[in-house]
Amino acid sequence: MSVFPVFGSWINQNMQQPLKAESKRSENVNSKDRDEMEKQGKLWRDAEKKHPWYDAPAKVTTEEGVCHMNIELTMGLPPEATYELFTNPNNLPLFSDKSWRQLLKNNSRKVLEEEPRHIARLEKEVAWDFLGFYGALPITLIVDENKKDLTASYRIGKMRFMKVFEGVYKVEPIYVDQERLCKNIEPKSREEYERCSGGQGKIASKVTMEQHFQPYFPFNLPPVSWYIRGTIIQTTKTLLKMLQDMGAKMRASVKRPH
Repeated sequence: MSVFPVFGSWINQNMQQPLKAESKRSENVNSKDRDEMEKQGKLWRDAEKKHPWYDAPAKVTTEEGVCHMNIELTMGLPPEATYELFTNPNNLPLFSDKSWRQLLKNNSRKVLEEEPRHIARLEKEVAWDFLGFYGALPITLIVDENKKDLTASYRIGKMRFMKVFEGVYKVEPIYVDQERLCKNIEPKSREEYERCSGGQGKIASKVTMEQHFQPYFPFNLPPVSWYIRGTIIQTTKTLLKMLQDMGAKMRASVKRPH
């Protein structure tokens, strides 16, 4: 079972993906967290029937050299559920809607440190294609998760062609119904939002990311560097869009677990 059963149950019931690696993390979730997630799940499900939420495509800006990507996107899920979707070691396979190739494959995960932060080594594969040739690029990532603050950082342990590949992201709440339910009050916390909305306000998520990457010589020289840069940017956009789509399915299908 996922950390947040309201949303995790949708994945388990519909995709048949057991989340055994998360069992220990699930034990640490208290009843208050579960109650809040179940309440938010019902609010989102009911609202989707009348006014479906729309997640705008991720905003991505870049800089040259060591390519610096600034990314912003929204998710129509509470912050904890969004963070779970980003960090879950058993994330569902993500396939290209054009070629049906698996874009990101999770091969293994080894926990390096449990407390006070959750640090793990991930072995993944990312799909690539160039001039009709295609394959999968193996990547080793070291991921440092801070669930309390809903932040995470990652860096390469090993990645062919790449000298630098690292990033950080954080998830923050969006008080979706504050103008409609809170009148002239601008809530500064969830507790204030709970009070002014009468417990009926939905909470969405804002995700901000920064990612840096730079190929080794000679792959950092044009025209190869242009292709690598464009491919990484487009693949990142595609993966984020897939996560948004998954969130939309979760909003529409979420059920209370039995």
